[in-house]
Amino acid sequence: MSFDLSVWALADGATPEDVRAAALRCRQGQHVERHPDPRVVAFYRAITRSYPDRPAGQGTPWAVAPLHAANDHVELNLHPTCEDQVLLDIERLAGAYDLMLFDAQDGSVYYPPPTRLPG
Repeated sequence: MSFDLSVWALADGATPEDVRAAALRCRQGQHVERHPDPRVVAFYRAITRSYPDRPAGQGTPWAVAPLHAANDHVELNLHPTCEDQVLLDIERLAGAYDLMLFDAQDGSVYYPPPTRLPG
């Protein structure tokens, strides 16, 4: 069984209910047609630079690879035994790119603390 998180780039003022509704639409195979949100693109590039998903090598944190990346979100299915650092990196990058986190296990949605990336 995996531990499932997703990061979301919704419009300003989006609520946790908006994220939960978007996650449900995703699970039903419904995705909005639009250009990829630059925040999602930057997050995907940063997280896969540290933890590649194509191909996912030995010791990868990903239970499902490649990651599901859409225009407004990235789904991250993690091995339950992945290192805590992976979760910290996901949260740090989500904060750096102003993305909301959705925890599929309990339905919680939150903005991680804003962070600045080096450089």
